[in-house]
Amino acid sequence: MKGQSNVPLQNVGGVGKEPGSSPAQVVNRPKPPGRTKHLLTLVIILLLLWASAKQTDASFTELYEGFPNMLDLLKEMFPPRWSYFDNIVQGMLETIRMALIGTTIGAIIAIPISIICAGNLMPSRWIYYPARFLLNLIRTVPDLLLAALFVAVFGLGPIPGILALAVFSVGLIAKLTYETLETIDQGPLEAMTAVGMNRIQLIVYGVVPQLAAQFTSYVLYAFEINIRAAAILGLVGAGGIGLYYEATLGFLEYDKTSVIILFTLVIVLVIDYVSTKLREKLL
Repeated sequence: MKGQSNVPLQNVGGVGKEPGSSPAQVVNRPKPPGRTKHLLTLVIILLLLWASAKQTDASFTELYEGFPNMLDLLKEMFPPRWSYFDNIVQGMLETIRMALIGTTIGAIIAIPISIICAGNLMPSRWIYYPARFLLNLIRTVPDLLLAALFVAVFGLGPIPGILALAVFSVGLIAKLTYETLETIDQGPLEAMTAVGMNRIQLIVYGVVPQLAAQFTSYVLYAFEINIRAAAILGLVGAGGIGLYYEATLGFLEYDKTSVIILFTLVIVLVIDYVSTKLREKLL
């Protein structure tokens, strides 16, 4: 603005004001955190670390004493036995299929659950609060524990792994989706309500167009996580490449284990890259 001073504001005692300005033009600025606050924060963090290490019996001495064993393990893992690669291709393909099917089932189930949990679409709090509680309950159970429970019910094989990944995907996708639902533009919904559309029509024509890209992004993100999770579900008998981890580690064949680790790393990196590029195109 013409005539306005370009002199920077002065800050005296945490209150800055422009030279020559009236008291009404005084600009209040937050005081910078003092040195005592930083020192107190550091002391609290150190106390938490010390208490956690004390309760878990973790110490630098134990880490130092175990370091030579780690080096011995790495020496036994290299060079990898590449001839074992042909044996694990089918296991890796089964892992990818488990993640794909589990994510798809979870995404389909997450759609109605996220709508029920969204406060702006579900008028009664007696419905969406209990639904959110159940959703939080689902997310508290680790996928490895879910797989172990499903193995006890359905027996060994990929089915328990698929079900465990599906339940995990429901918890993750529904949580992210209903939080996004509560931030969508209400204008189109109010206009559709004014012309007499019912709730289903509101969702189809007002909610889905605003949410489709984000929902697809969440599904791809869940698929990335499920690929990593599916790689270890075999440790509890839920199929996939995890069975080969268990077998080679059990027989101390670390050179074969290193082949599985490297193969899993390549697959995860490729899927992460493709999924990231797809999400960048969508958002």
